[in-house]
Amino acid sequence: MEIVYNHRKRPVTIEQDIKSLALSIGFDRVGITDAAPFVRDEAAAAERVRSGLMDGLHWYTEERVRRMNRPKTLLEGARSVISLAMSYKTTEPPHASDVPRGSVARYAWGRDYHSLMKSRVRRFIREMPEVAGAPLRARYFVDDGPMNDRAAAERAGVGWFGKNTNILTATHGSWVFLAEVVTDLKLKPDRPLKKTCGECVRCIPACPTDAIVAPYVIDNRKCISFLTIELRGAIPKPLRPLMGDWVFGCDICQEVCPVNRKAASSREADFGKRHDFDAPDLLPLLSLDEDGFRQRFEGSPIRRAKLSGLKRNVCVALGNIGDPSAAPALARALHSEDALVRSHAAWALGRIGGDVAKPALEAALVRERNAETLEEIESALKAALVRERNAETPKETSA
Repeated sequence: MEIVYNHRKRPVTIEQDIKSLALSIGFDRVGITDAAPFVRDEAAAAERVRSGLMDGLHWYTEERVRRMNRPKTLLEGARSVISLAMSYKTTEPPHASDVPRGSVARYAWGRDYHSLMKSRVRRFIREMPEVAGAPLRARYFVDDGPMNDRAAAERAGVGWFGKNTNILTATHGSWVFLAEVVTDLKLKPDRPLKKTCGECVRCIPACPTDAIVAPYVIDNRKCISFLTIELRGAIPKPLRPLMGDWVFGCDICQEVCPVNRKAASSREADFGKRHDFDAPDLLPLLSLDEDGFRQRFEGSPIRRAKLSGLKRNVCVALGNIGDPSAAPALARALHSEDALVRSHAAWALGRIGGDVAKPALEAALVRERNAETLEEIESALKAALVRERNAETPKETSA
């Protein structure tokens, strides 16, 4: 093993210096593994693609699975992978409950992590040759390329796989972003952690849509994060009532995880809450136009949902919240140019019912020309009428 000496004349390895560099730049966990294939992870991911569990992510193909699990295909001459983790855990402030509010995954409360972490990783790579004492080649990934971040993080000892498929770290729980640096620098790999979730399965029954179909297996088609972010069409009707008030992502399986109870907070100020991003007032979001959407969520991961998707999600959340004060805004959404928004606004009005919902749905039924939206409006109107009849029927009392 190559040994260098720091200014205190204590023996320090290159690996230790590289980790110290990463920590000084702002990363919270660092680990090293070799560039060998992630054989187990490739087989598992390929099987999930074949079984349809990744349907809806058109880019997640078996070819991509092969590339993402073979670091040497990503960089010629690759010898090591450096796994980096940065915490995004921030404190949730209290909000007034006088308006219908939605929930947003914690990772999207602040600045988009891609740009921030990429700038840190680029600095890390620029400064690595001085630490290593030799030139090197490197390629990096921040959750946006063909690299299996979680497999690398596990094998590098950064954390272990939770049964919800998140990487769990001993210090920061699962509230971490991951980045990987593939390099031709030969480094001594760290050992994977021996920690596991043991017998704990709290995350599995906690998932309202039953997306965790088995330990370490997610059905992407049911996951609220997929439904609110990646899905571009209509949310399946059976899943809508199960989504609660989530309008972007979901943290339920992380919130119930015991490892996260004492997770350290992030050192990064840019991940802190921006105005009303953690629990947004939902009604104003329905009136946003494209310019307003861009301005409101500039530099935020929420932009990924697109305006149409966000309004769709807001309608579902309002339907689940059931606050009659939302009915006028939803009635106006029935005039949206976007059929997707009209459809989900109708569904929400059917859930809420009341004096505003019925006439709004009846009027929409007359003017609507989109066949799928017509079906949604007809179904919603029936639901509203049933709700009205149930409200008028006196409840039986026991003698």
